[in-house]
Amino acid sequence: MDAGSETIMEFVFRHWLQSRTSQIAKKAAKYCGSVIYILFDTTVFLLCSQCRHLSRESSMSMTARRANTAAHSIQKVEAFFTTYNAAVKETPAVADFTFGNPHEMPLPSVVDALKTHAEPQSVDWFAYKTNEADPCAFLADALSEELGLPFEAEDIALTKGAFGAIKMCFTMLLEPGDECIVPLPGWFCYGPMLAAADAKEVQVPLDPDNFDLDLEAIASAITSRTKIVVVNTPHNPTGRIYSRSDLQQLADLLEAKSAEIGHRIWILSDEPYRRIRFDGIGFTTPAAVYPHTLIDYSYGKILLAPGLRLGYLAISPTLPAAERKELQTLRFAVQMADGWNVPDAPLIYALPDLENVSIDIAALARRRERMLGALGQWGYRMTRPEGTFYLWGRAPSGDSDAFAECLQKQGVYVMPGTVFDRPTDFRICLTATDEMIENAMPAFQATANQMLK
Repeated sequence: MDAGSETIMEFVFRHWLQSRTSQIAKKAAKYCGSVIYILFDTTVFLLCSQCRHLSRESSMSMTARRANTAAHSIQKVEAFFTTYNAAVKETPAVADFTFGNPHEMPLPSVVDALKTHAEPQSVDWFAYKTNEADPCAFLADALSEELGLPFEAEDIALTKGAFGAIKMCFTMLLEPGDECIVPLPGWFCYGPMLAAADAKEVQVPLDPDNFDLDLEAIASAITSRTKIVVVNTPHNPTGRIYSRSDLQQLADLLEAKSAEIGHRIWILSDEPYRRIRFDGIGFTTPAAVYPHTLIDYSYGKILLAPGLRLGYLAISPTLPAAERKELQTLRFAVQMADGWNVPDAPLIYALPDLENVSIDIAALARRRERMLGALGQWGYRMTRPEGTFYLWGRAPSGDSDAFAECLQKQGVYVMPGTVFDRPTDFRICLTATDEMIENAMPAFQATANQMLK
């Protein structure tokens, strides 16, 4: 291309590029019509001189854009996990408060159920499984009693944990380019799952004072492309449980907004911690106040066995009959398309035996009180959780990475808030043992003394 045919946009961008050669590792640049292709390391940037939009695509043309977007979305978590694994090898953990993993042997009743149902009782014991009639009917009855809604067996889809249920919801409801509102701070896997569905994650901050739903912020975030609002109750990482009044206000908002934009906005009620609650606090599912709700649940939390991928997606029984039937009919097709998203046979058989098994909630409450009391007296600003097995608080310096690094040098590992897009805060997991908690106390006190000076 000669200088005479260079557009103004190309001219401006070329000089901008030249001025930044000391900052950016430029490897090649090529003009092609009205689009400029600039290669920096492994990323191609495209500048359209007509629409004046700068976009980005992977130079690895053999991989899908949505896969690269998902990888970018989970990058902070992956980086933390890599750093954590390396650090533990160098400085063995005195106390590990990072992930919701078990640090004690599994519950005996879980082991017994698995042993019992791993033993074949018929030739088709390990045959292909779908939404088996008896387990789904059992769950419908159990859910009806627990949540006070008239579930039927056809409302239940057995999935590989809550992950599988969330994936199923996204496949059923989202078109490419649709938007899904998620809480901030919130679970860090919504983003990559939405990216894989070719949908857009829209993070909406919770109320900064008490982590309630911020209805004004949600209303402002809703656009013509909004299809789902995720409600996580009890909430990871803060432990907040939303009241019926809170949920009714959200339901009223979504009814009005659905009418305004001309299509239905759904709620995905993310409830894996539903049975882990403290102080006698009750629970209301959004499905009780908003018919267009899907519920995901995982047994991995209440059993403290996240490696057992057992969960379900439940359709609200208050959904209008025609829509309810449509979703019921889609269950198997979506599960198959999502990679046979059905739990392994022994887990399905074991489900009735596992339904009422629980980790020691009283022990979690005791650890909560011990940590809140000790950290509070040393100046930490902590949020008192109503549910889940997490504590959420402000890092003493307001820098969660520096705080986590300081603790790490003493063999204590926490999850920095950067993983949750809240770099000022941190999360502690109460699945750590009592011994770990006591061993960690000197490090928490010393770190507070150092960083709160």
